[in-house]
Amino acid sequence: MEEKIRSRFNEQILAEAKQRYGIAAGKIEALGGFESFIYGFEKDGAKFVLRIGHSLRRSPNLIRGEVDWINHLARGGAGVAKAVNSEAGNLVELIPDGQGEQFLATAFVHAQGGSPWQNGTLSAEFMEHYGRLIGKMHALTKEYTLPNPAWKRPQWDDPIMTDTSSALPEIDPEVLVLLKKNLAALRQLPTPPDAFGLIHQDAHTGNLFADEKYQITLFDFDDCVYGHFAYDIAMVIFYAITNNPQPEQLCQQIWPQFWRGYCAENQLDPVWLRQIHPFMKLREMDLYAVIRRDVPNYEKDWWIGGFMRGRREKILAERPYLDFDFTEIVTNET
Repeated sequence: MEEKIRSRFNEQILAEAKQRYGIAAGKIEALGGFESFIYGFEKDGAKFVLRIGHSLRRSPNLIRGEVDWINHLARGGAGVAKAVNSEAGNLVELIPDGQGEQFLATAFVHAQGGSPWQNGTLSAEFMEHYGRLIGKMHALTKEYTLPNPAWKRPQWDDPIMTDTSSALPEIDPEVLVLLKKNLAALRQLPTPPDAFGLIHQDAHTGNLFADEKYQITLFDFDDCVYGHFAYDIAMVIFYAITNNPQPEQLCQQIWPQFWRGYCAENQLDPVWLRQIHPFMKLREMDLYAVIRRDVPNYEKDWWIGGFMRGRREKILAERPYLDFDFTEIVTNET
């Protein structure tokens, strides 16, 4: 979180947010948060999550666009943590920060279940449900109509979403050259309505809970954008196989189940699966830049350290993030 945002937050801001959402004393606890302040709270016997962001990072209208889409997905039966109204009936509450900007408070239903990882693995049943969820979201987004043009979310390559490239000229200009090359190629892709629309863009297993019946609830839509459905799929696979000692073998196990579930809810021309690799490469370079910029002692974190080990050399060698043919597996399945 940017220091200029963190420094403006105080107990008065939190107290105002609690009042706006009718949260009683002793019924709220801090849950952490990377880009926003996140709290869990109880009200009327139910559990919710309170997110307090800031207008320096996302405008009120961007948040309104986010929660309107989330609730569209929820109404359609997708497993997402829907947004709930404040006491005044608002989905977004603006709280002045005393310096001309606002903190933006939003509340969501608390997701049921927990991490889907069991003994370091993801089950076949979970992966099929995972595919169904992403497929259902894509099917529903094709039906979505934006109620207010001012609420429109950014495109996937909007500067607000690719701001890490601004740090690369000083951190690693050689990687910046390859990032720009990849972005240029991806920007040439067509954007047909059956393969492009609002997507989560960060639907990895850290942003969802699953119960014992593999019912999934996805949350943290803060980065949702207009993008290719293949980008959403690429992010699922990217994070599922990262740091696995045998990523290709793991992908061979989980991909058929995921794709089977996806196709049960949405039809996507398999030709788009060829774009999984360039979108994975985009996330690889973007994550590399974020870590270099924001995590000074990344070697101390096992996941980040594992990802970064030899990462620069792999990027400069222009190796695919994963040596795997997604279309071949699809052909074999059919």
